[in-house]
Amino acid sequence: MKLSFHGAAQGVTGSCFLLEAAGYRILIDCGLFQGSRELHEDNVAPFGFDPASLDCVVLTHAHLDHCGRLPLLVKRGFRGEIMATQATFELARLVLLDAAHLQEEEARRRTRVAQRRGREDSEAPLYSIVDALDAIARFDRAASYRQPMTIRPGVVATLFDAGHILGSASVLIEAEEGGFRRSILFSGDIGNGGRLLLKSPETPDQADSIVMETTYGDRLHRQFSASRGELYDAINRTFARGGNVLIPTFALERAQEILFFLRQGIEENRLSPSVPVFLDSPMAISATEIFERHRDSFTPAVAAMFESGKDPFKVPGLRLTRETADSVAINRITGGAVIMAGAGMCTGGRIRHHLRHNLWRPEASIVFVGYAAAGTLGRRIIDGAKEAQLFGEDIPVRAQIHTINGFSAHADQNELFAWQEKIAGKRAIFLVHGEVPAMQAFAARIAAPQVSIPQLGERVTIES
Repeated sequence: MKLSFHGAAQGVTGSCFLLEAAGYRILIDCGLFQGSRELHEDNVAPFGFDPASLDCVVLTHAHLDHCGRLPLLVKRGFRGEIMATQATFELARLVLLDAAHLQEEEARRRTRVAQRRGREDSEAPLYSIVDALDAIARFDRAASYRQPMTIRPGVVATLFDAGHILGSASVLIEAEEGGFRRSILFSGDIGNGGRLLLKSPETPDQADSIVMETTYGDRLHRQFSASRGELYDAINRTFARGGNVLIPTFALERAQEILFFLRQGIEENRLSPSVPVFLDSPMAISATEIFERHRDSFTPAVAAMFESGKDPFKVPGLRLTRETADSVAINRITGGAVIMAGAGMCTGGRIRHHLRHNLWRPEASIVFVGYAAAGTLGRRIIDGAKEAQLFGEDIPVRAQIHTINGFSAHADQNELFAWQEKIAGKRAIFLVHGEVPAMQAFAARIAAPQVSIPQLGERVTIES
């Protein structure tokens, strides 16, 4: 086996790993690099391999940093099949079409700016909606958890529930090669166990090698009950000041989870039943509908709610805003509303418009409930930026900023450690998908014959 790292190597985004086994070339994930504008160059750069040479792609889940370069892969020559769980296919369709729309919109905006400055050049999008549709057309066999699927003769993939978002998986590849049988496990993103919505992460019993995420490899999450209480407190205190609560929200899983907790807060009389909640994200609205179709993925308690006819995502004061005009109208509300909008890292989407209208208000609150990568606007605000540039304006940051990491869909250091401890026979662990200090802290804690932090583009041979 040969393994090379083409994304999420000493970085958090852009997951992309090439496995060469038994004469086949299998790509695990093909994600977008997210963060500062400089990462655009990483996305347009060559992949580091010939897309046309690939036999197939296996997706761990539908987050943009794991599937967002698929249209570019197809555009550059990939003609194989894409495999994933059925829920991942459904969510990835939303994600890719939305990403393509934003790419086209941003290219048009930059072209207009260039023309106003007297330049005739135009900027092309990374990929178009047509390119995204071409990638979606490559979606093929849907995998079920714990059911081995033959990729090619002698190569079998088995997916295990990663508990991260709906449909997320860790991927075990087993290959017969040179008279030996080798196995390698790609963790994908590992979920935060014991949550109320999704089932806890699973692992295979054994794997020779592991490619493992370390997003929170150097820290622990707050107790979940404390995080939920902090959310309710932030909302109530903000309303008492006369402000709005903005929640930059990832459309997949985090939006649904926050809706679930808001409904709980109202039922427990910790929030007012008349609180207006705006889910201002067409993708999050559609994703919620997909969640409701995959009830077998939820914990028994949530599945029982569905069976009894109770919608776990239904908040009494919920307003779903798909249309742009409805989104714009929200900005006329100066206080007393919870506004959930994408993107979670504030890199695009409708949240930026709401920040423009609320970030400068001392009575408002911005509540971050997920990870924000270095270089993103969300991370700069979390780290204490005094100003934020939005639509060419420098907006002062006067709102109250809350960071509640107990809602994270990622395992913390203890959970990551426990996850890999369950897997017998591991001889090598490759740490990916994390910032270098987090990887180093986690590497110091685990014991295996080989623990490494590969660089982008690094290629290794996995011996028997």
